[in-house]
Amino acid sequence: MRQGRMVIRPYTPSYSSFYMSPSSSEKLWNKEYVKVMAANFSLFFAFYILTPLLPIYLSEHFGATKDVIGLVLSGYAVAALLFRPFSGYIVDSFDRKKVLVFFMVLSFMFYGLYLVAGTLILFAVVRTLHGGPFGASTVANSTVAIDVLPSSRRNEGIGYYGLSNNIATAIAPTVGIALYKYFDNFNVLFVVALLFALLSTVIAASVKLPHRPPVADKKKISLDRFILLKGWYIGANMVFFALCYGILSNYLAIYAKETLGITSGSGTFFLLLSGGLILSRLQGGKSLREGKLIRHAGTGILISTVGYTVFIISTHPVCFYASAILVGLGNGHLWPAFQNMIISVANHNERGTANSTLLTSWDLGMGLGIVLGGVIAEYLGYSAAFWSVVGIHLAGVAMFFAVTRKLFVRQRIEP
Repeated sequence: MRQGRMVIRPYTPSYSSFYMSPSSSEKLWNKEYVKVMAANFSLFFAFYILTPLLPIYLSEHFGATKDVIGLVLSGYAVAALLFRPFSGYIVDSFDRKKVLVFFMVLSFMFYGLYLVAGTLILFAVVRTLHGGPFGASTVANSTVAIDVLPSSRRNEGIGYYGLSNNIATAIAPTVGIALYKYFDNFNVLFVVALLFALLSTVIAASVKLPHRPPVADKKKISLDRFILLKGWYIGANMVFFALCYGILSNYLAIYAKETLGITSGSGTFFLLLSGGLILSRLQGGKSLREGKLIRHAGTGILISTVGYTVFIISTHPVCFYASAILVGLGNGHLWPAFQNMIISVANHNERGTANSTLLTSWDLGMGLGIVLGGVIAEYLGYSAAFWSVVGIHLAGVAMFFAVTRKLFVRQRIEP
């Protein structure tokens, strides 16, 4: 791993030997990396097992209208958006394992609060506050994943790491929909989410990291300690794509039920989306390993565009399910490429900030997507909401090829 004057954190001598010993420097699937991936999978599984069903829960249990549902569900994204920049600073400045476990414990506790939130206002408060520790946990865990990877395998490793949460966000809704259909009881879903949150906490607590003393030479606190300003264009571009996925993931089940008449196919949709994600990592591992990040991202963006277009252009079940594979395949290329890109323009002591910047952008896009989707659906219908996805995604495509790829080439720091 490169040392230089830009690194402000004093590392102990054991840091390099822990990761870069001659016998293990090229090993990708080391034990700690596998643990971090498992913790990440469980963290996202707990969160997304509820995501597609919460609109139905709010509608059936509290009588919430479509636009109110959008506002309530966007609360967590707003909280995560506000908290993640600070979590990046905390992760870069203090003991990463302690930070990770602390926020995972907090996130775990919120799942228990879902069980006792008996009014719409109370549920909205719990959902909103949950965004803080959940967002911080994802920043801390992804930064720890980078730390346990040898630099020679970092691009590839980050790609596989992203697969853990991508698969979770695809499989978890499938499991959630199946459990809801079988038990017809949302408390069962909340308990399952609680158990997976506990599992993620236990696994994270078992990860072994070398001792890192507190930062001795702390810079004056400024905006660039919370947001990676030199990677602003990567984050801004991600907002477009997150907005599209926010609409899709939160309103798919209710759209399929009310507009397409598909009452049990939402689970299959997310399962096929998961298959596309897995296929993208198997197909794209070599590209990431060779550092072809622009090509990898561009491929994913274009495939996703086709997927969203197929989704809304036809109500035929074949198009509905084919779009799931395409969206999964596209996002599976897009995410690791963008994460590697923003890390590649950051210094070693800015990894937490780089991760939090990208994830903050994702939260902003998801939150906007949830609110925008709910408002459009309320006044123009769900079909109009999903047509807006295509237009927004095309705007993101235009930004990538006109702005993002050019600035990235200029600012990239070679590992």
